Amino acid sequence: MTIFNLLRITNIVKKSSKLNLQIETYSTHIKYAEHKPLEKIRNIGISAHIDSGKTTLTERILFYTGRINQMHEVKGKDNVGAVMDSMELERQRGITIQSAATYTIWKEHNINIIDTPGHVDFTVEVERALRVLDGAVLVLCAVGGVQSQTLTVNRQMKRYSVPCLAFINKLDRMGANPERVLKQMRTKLNHNAAFIHLPIGLEKECQGIVDLVEEKAIYFDGDYGEKVRLDEIPQDKRTEAQERRHELIEHLSNVDETIGEIFLEEKTPSVIDIKQAIRRTALNRSFTPVLLGTALKNKGVQPLLDAVLDYLPHPGEVENTAILNEDTDGEGQNIILDAARDGKKPFVGLAFKLELSKFGQLTYLRCYQGVLKRGEYIFNARTAKKVKISRLVRMHSSNMEEVTEVLAGDIFALFGVDCASGDTFVNDNKLNLSMESIHVPDPVVSMAIKPKNNKDRDNFSKAVARFTKEDPTFQFRYDSDNKETIVSGMGELHLEIYAQRMEREYNCPVELGKPKVAFRETLMSSCSFDYLHKKQSGGAGQFAKITGILEPLPPHQNTMLEFIDETVGTNIPKQFVPGVERGFIDTCQKGYLSGHKISGVKFRLQDGAHHIVDSSELAFFLAAKGAVKDVFEDGAWQILEPIMFVEVVIPDEFHGAVLGHLNKRGGIITGTEGTEGWTTLYAEVPLNNMFGYAGELRSQTQGKGEFSMEYSRYSPCLPDVQEQLIRKYQEEMGLVPDQKKKKN
Repeated sequence: MTIFNLLRITNIVKKSSKLNLQIETYSTHIKYAEHKPLEKIRNIGISAHIDSGKTTLTERILFYTGRINQMHEVKGKDNVGAVMDSMELERQRGITIQSAATYTIWKEHNINIIDTPGHVDFTVEVERALRVLDGAVLVLCAVGGVQSQTLTVNRQMKRYSVPCLAFINKLDRMGANPERVLKQMRTKLNHNAAFIHLPIGLEKECQGIVDLVEEKAIYFDGDYGEKVRLDEIPQDKRTEAQERRHELIEHLSNVDETIGEIFLEEKTPSVIDIKQAIRRTALNRSFTPVLLGTALKNKGVQPLLDAVLDYLPHPGEVENTAILNEDTDGEGQNIILDAARDGKKPFVGLAFKLELSKFGQLTYLRCYQGVLKRGEYIFNARTAKKVKISRLVRMHSSNMEEVTEVLAGDIFALFGVDCASGDTFVNDNKLNLSMESIHVPDPVVSMAIKPKNNKDRDNFSKAVARFTKEDPTFQFRYDSDNKETIVSGMGELHLEIYAQRMEREYNCPVELGKPKVAFRETLMSSCSFDYLHKKQSGGAGQFAKITGILEPLPPHQNTMLEFIDETVGTNIPKQFVPGVERGFIDTCQKGYLSGHKISGVKFRLQDGAHHIVDSSELAFFLAAKGAVKDVFEDGAWQILEPIMFVEVVIPDEFHGAVLGHLNKRGGIITGTEGTEGWTTLYAEVPLNNMFGYAGELRSQTQGKGEFSMEYSRYSPCLPDVQEQLIRKYQEEMGLVPDQKKKKN
């Protein structure tokens, strides 16, 4: 290394230490600076249900690839924690809260990895990671199998057409049964899946794995399983290995023509034939190879890395499209982005995650096309703002490593770019491109929040501004009726974590009120309206008349609103119709029954009347509001509540007690499953009845039970719940005298 380079690195470190940033210089990973061809790049995500071993697996991958020198456990005795759990809260709780990005090298291939959370409360982290990744590793627990969050992750992979490998982890656990997990993958996830590995022993006897493609036994020697030893398949495993290899070829022949022909001709496919068939079918999502191992006991990780290189796509094999908005009316055509790393095409990147630090906003981007160099200018396609790139960094968990340029297929981060999650960036201002944004689920739980000390209001405002920008599922509003601040999120844990982060990161302790569920109000049967809005008392007046029907949408659409213009002729001029629609949508923000949003309603505008002078868009806006209020008084309305899909895993001995308590909470049991002393209960329970269930389950099962839940649908609530909500709302609004005040 030249003296000039040494001085340059010293200067970089000096400058960064002032900002208290951890910028590492390359040592073992100096090769990463070399620009690898597209075929030698993989962008993968590691996704799974809670406690399936995602972060432990990522820790092992980083160790075996030489990225870290020591391995630490997620909730280890040494209080260090895993590299990818950089937040102090993550290390204390032993869970992943934020997705973390890193990169490493394995067999001359650059692998960008994003480790994602398992809790449904942080589902948006998985959503945005899968949006920008080319492939994924679906981790399953050998005991738990396919669980509720596995189904969610599987749906997310399907939404973005992400090819995946399945890795059945925790073979060393008591009750490990990979055979059962494979059956669940086929029945519950509808995957055409087959083993490409077999275990050599399970639980305490777990010694290694059999590779069915290469027909070899693989053992992991050394203190940390770092020495991979190939050997002959043990005698007692040979028959099973032959049967499973035949089953693998059979599953491949159903979806791949080349293997299908070899199978029909009763020939034996070669190792290369099988590998190429697995790659082809994995890329088009028609087959899922299933690998085995135990990350905690250091077995099966290196073959998984080989499979990532062999079977998951490089950026050039994934078709990424953008919309070219050539017309002024917003209509555009889809164009396919070129992932070539020669820089001949203009730069196109997608901002998929924001993190606000005390030094400014850190924006994670994926480069889909072209090259971006330090010092260049880029444009936000949505706002047309111009930004100079002063620093380009690659992320290794919370550490940053500076680079001079990034190419197509790379995942990187920028400082000081003001944008929103899902914005598209280009380096040519004339290129009016936009990429498909990220799906953001609606929040289901709300709580009142306020700082414990009034002097902390400034810090509270800063914290809320930061967290709402970082996480689109964390929302904040001021309720003028109740004079309180409301935060909404994906669950109790979600809001609790943000409350703790406000205290730790902003020194602002907060109080959270009782959780409030996002109820909805809907119409039960069609109701017509004929409303005249008229104010003509001299000067410019207001006149608008509308007639039509308000009707309920079918149950599967009961979270939506629909507006249909059925007017014919000029009774309502077309320029006033958007005013009617805005009035309808605005009124639906707060219903008249319990103050919750109105949903599942279709507004059919059929006719009306206007005045040549006094009619305006505002008049029709107010007419629509009045029409909905009229229908509220005349029609039959009901309140909907969110129903959660709940999965409870408990020892058999507590089955009766837990079942009884779920019934008390209004749950409907939809299924049960039992395996070697453990029972899994599946139920649908109203979210309103699930608060405080974590503590109750722990006390019922001596701390052994665990549960997870995810949003399922909205459904009408029970009459007594509806009555209670209406009464509470009327008391708050002062429409009914409070009974307590009466007694006093």
